[in-house]
Amino acid sequence: MTVFCGSSNVVDEKYFTAARELGEKLARRAWRLVYGGGSVGLMGVLSRAVLAQGGHVTGVIPKVLLDLGVGERNVSELIVTDGLRDRKAIMDARGDAFVALPGGLGTLEEVLEALTLKQLGYHRKPVVVLDLDGYFDPLWAQIQRGIDEGFIKPEFLDLWYPASDVDALLRYLEGYEPHAYGSKWARG
Repeated sequence: MTVFCGSSNVVDEKYFTAARELGEKLARRAWRLVYGGGSVGLMGVLSRAVLAQGGHVTGVIPKVLLDLGVGERNVSELIVTDGLRDRKAIMDARGDAFVALPGGLGTLEEVLEALTLKQLGYHRKPVVVLDLDGYFDPLWAQIQRGIDEGFIKPEFLDLWYPASDVDALLRYLEGYEPHAYGSKWARG
């Protein structure tokens, strides 16, 4: 599973708690984690939680970030890339699902790209956001506005699932059934 999440160390403890819980529960299910390779913020907490439970972690990080000292070298597999685009391509290919925890601009960009690729038929993987305390509500509202204004087809609201907690997120993934979407450009 590919997980996108924040790298800030100055966020509310509830976010670290959720990242830790997700990591522990992924490892107990023997689900492999693919993530951005960071040692800081939710990224570091998540990867260390998976590893502490004996799970497998693949970190994918650009060399420039590793050189800045924010990379986690103590992972099962570390892939160092030339840049962010290479990083995302590897993370996309390696994961069988996309999960976003709360995060900043990078997290938002990554989840939007996963949604766009799904909309265009490049993948049929689940895309789930941990909508802890409504963190992703403004993004959901923006997508709804795009639907209301005719920029997004109503069926594309179903491209992702906002989970209110870690257990809801995992239940959704366990029961996920992919389905095809109509063309982005079809009328109606």
